[in-house]
Amino acid sequence: MEGEEGADEQQQFSYRQRLKAAVHYTVGCLCEEVASDKEMPLSKQTIAAVSEVTFRQCENFAKDLEMFARHAKRSTINTEDVKLLARRSNSLLRYITEKNEEIAQVNQERKAKKKKKLEDESNLMEAAEADVAESET
Repeated sequence: MEGEEGADEQQQFSYRQRLKAAVHYTVGCLCEEVASDKEMPLSKQTIAAVSEVTFRQCENFAKDLEMFARHAKRSTINTEDVKLLARRSNSLLRYITEKNEEIAQVNQERKAKKKKKLEDESNLMEAAEADVAESET
């Protein structure tokens, strides 16, 4: 039993380290881009600090999102939770709301197409059955 717990902890630690490395890499790329645009180089220590703050903030976001969903007695985080998280930044909230509406519209169009396709197939089947019944008489 202890061996399994140790293996789980090791796997979780490994996963966390890989995630941290991915965040550090992405932050580094973004910092290089900003430094290039502003013609102001950033030290490796600065990039590492920004990376660490970013990672910690993402952890806080994840915990907050989980709590919002749990408070609503749900086990799944949804867009309303994300909007609640972004409520202090008007521009971010507006962006998230716009994207959510775009996705909802695409999903609605997809459903309408699927429904129409099913109706068309149903009509074809009924017509074919009517033809068979007519030819039998």
